[in-house]
Amino acid sequence: MSATKQFFPNTYRNFPSHGKITYQAPSNIALVKYWGKYGEQLPKNASISFTLDACHTQTKLHFKRKDSEDYRIEVQMDGKRVPNFEPKILKFFERIEPYMPFLKDYEFLVETSNSFPHSSGIASSASGMSALALCLLALEQQLLDQPYSEEEFKRKASFLARLGSGSAARSVEGPLVVWGMHEHIVGSSDLYGTKLPYSVHKIFGNFQDTILLVETGQKEVSSTVGHNLMHQHPYAETRFRQACDNLTKMIPVLKSGDLEAFIKIVENEALSLHAMMLTSDPAFILMKPNTLEIIHRIWSFRKETGSKLCFTLDAGANVHVLYPAKEKMAVQDFIDAELRQFCADGRLIHDQAGQGARLV
Repeated sequence: MSATKQFFPNTYRNFPSHGKITYQAPSNIALVKYWGKYGEQLPKNASISFTLDACHTQTKLHFKRKDSEDYRIEVQMDGKRVPNFEPKILKFFERIEPYMPFLKDYEFLVETSNSFPHSSGIASSASGMSALALCLLALEQQLLDQPYSEEEFKRKASFLARLGSGSAARSVEGPLVVWGMHEHIVGSSDLYGTKLPYSVHKIFGNFQDTILLVETGQKEVSSTVGHNLMHQHPYAETRFRQACDNLTKMIPVLKSGDLEAFIKIVENEALSLHAMMLTSDPAFILMKPNTLEIIHRIWSFRKETGSKLCFTLDAGANVHVLYPAKEKMAVQDFIDAELRQFCADGRLIHDQAGQGARLV
């Protein structure tokens, strides 16, 4: 209780009768992955991610004062009600109510839309939960006798977002965010994400990410199920140590701009994540034949040209192609010529590292 006590609000003095708040929050792509949770959405190892720029969720929260002692929530996506989303949002509200006790005083309409296709394998839960948490926190800010400082606001937003989706903890700030306690990263915490507190080479400031949409439907095995399979996994503890070691190695790499070392860590992390899936009980495979074909072609292109592009994967079939901005034209020509054919309907998204969420 003591660790989370900081997130209980001070006295409420104002209760606006109604209003609306809009936030835009980005998705993110982990460079060092977390896979495995404990307690209430806490990570078994620390992770670090690039906040994205073009891939974001915009959420408008309408609120109206009420007297009844219940939750009243409606969720709309792209202008249409989506009742199947509402139980997840209700569960989120129930989880965060101790830290936002005003929630039953209002009824809510949540209007949300993504800049990327839904179920495209991009972390929409991260951007969506982050955007919603920020809207709720902006409302709480209006109620408080003593408003939060900017630092307190971002920390609590990340803390709340994490309770909806673990990786959402990394979707408040940017461009590089750490989530999870790590002995070599000052200020790191399992409770919330923080910006990497060390200097970063300028090459990573606008690093490019082209997302190849190999598969756009619902995943065969959800991330929640995958995380739970780590509880009895024979290699879990070794994997947690590997991720910790890779994050330790990543700190000086991000400072120096050593792209050879960056590539080695990032690709090792992506393949290790999927190795955990392959060796779970029951085992499952989220990569597709086209995922593997893309990986092999990236390796061949890098060997032939000396390019500094690399790949990473989330818990799905899609491939994130990461590369420095100075190689943008050459890499995107390669993607169009050789990789786009392996995407569903030729679909891909060009993105880059971004700066985090913003009030709209």
